[in-house]
Amino acid sequence: MKAIPYGRQEISDEDVSAVVKTLRSDYLTQGPKIEEFERAFAKYVGCQYAVAVANGTAALHLCALALDVGPGQEVITSPITFSASANCIAYCGGRTVFADIDPESYLIDISQVEELLNGPNHGITGMVLVDFAGRPVDLEAFRYLADKHGLWIIEDSCHAPGGFFVDKSDQQQNCGNGRYADLAIFSFHPVKHIAAGEGGMITTNDVALYERLKMLRTHGITKNSDQFKNASQSIGGDDQNYPGWYMEMQSLGYNYRLTDFQAALGLSQLSRASTNIDRRREIASVYWESFQNEPFILGQSGDMDGHAYHLYLIEVENRLGLYNHLREHKIYPQIHYIPVHLMPYYKDLGWRQGDFPVAERYYSRCLSLPMFPSLTDDEQSYVIDKTKQFYA
Repeated sequence: MKAIPYGRQEISDEDVSAVVKTLRSDYLTQGPKIEEFERAFAKYVGCQYAVAVANGTAALHLCALALDVGPGQEVITSPITFSASANCIAYCGGRTVFADIDPESYLIDISQVEELLNGPNHGITGMVLVDFAGRPVDLEAFRYLADKHGLWIIEDSCHAPGGFFVDKSDQQQNCGNGRYADLAIFSFHPVKHIAAGEGGMITTNDVALYERLKMLRTHGITKNSDQFKNASQSIGGDDQNYPGWYMEMQSLGYNYRLTDFQAALGLSQLSRASTNIDRRREIASVYWESFQNEPFILGQSGDMDGHAYHLYLIEVENRLGLYNHLREHKIYPQIHYIPVHLMPYYKDLGWRQGDFPVAERYYSRCLSLPMFPSLTDDEQSYVIDKTKQFYA
């Protein structure tokens, strides 16, 4: 049996052809493929606007900037996430506040968030809610809480393109559609649903945020004369109109742009996103059926509608033993994640072990099994058999 990683990109001949065609075109960056990818992705998730950026971390940072996060502000997120979900607040001078997770869903626990919001002397202005492992957050419930306390919401949906939850009106709400979150972000890292090498996307239904994000990703510069602040007479020369080369840097932005050939790869991958997520759900169903009655399983992702299954998680005793056993048989699981509040940077800010017991217990037992569309039935059976063998 060849090595089986926890995640793997799949690059088709069509993907290669799309990238080569763009490499041979007039544009390698800032060309037409960017806008084409943005329009197609917005249609896929069901939102009005999409902004392509360099990666998921850049997407989070730009969202925080667009929402004016700054010193003195506090923002809630989960300790079980990649550190970028918290770091984006620190980048802007704000303070990240963690809330514990729900032991069944592994998502941030709304009761813990409500307790923070009802506490004294907080400066909480928003929430970064993570669709962890591909399981969607119930954004309708969090939107009610946010409106009650005057907060904004960023949906970190890096794990969940194609995921959805059903709201109280029995309507399917796609991750990133902007119905309940102010902004949502996605990643196109190779192990994610859509691989572009690197890359990210921000989605929103707010036109003002959309325009600001486009400017912030390109050094804070605009070439749109409708947005110019300088009078044409003040820029020199005899012509009273703005010359063709004119542009304005109106804020301190960043070079967070995506290239055209990355966008071409993302577009090609997007064309089979629905097929790939169906395959992920098939794999999840097999794991669920194989493990649901096993005594060594203390928790697992399960088989549910709307889950995007970036990861398939199990909780077990002797996690390290199983991890090493699988690696000995060329199966390479992963751990998602070490709780962010236990990273030295955040411990130096005052967070301690024991602050979030549910998250910490989950971390001590969690393991991510191989989950990617090209995983074969034989490979999955091998993973399941070797897992059961360890506990036999």
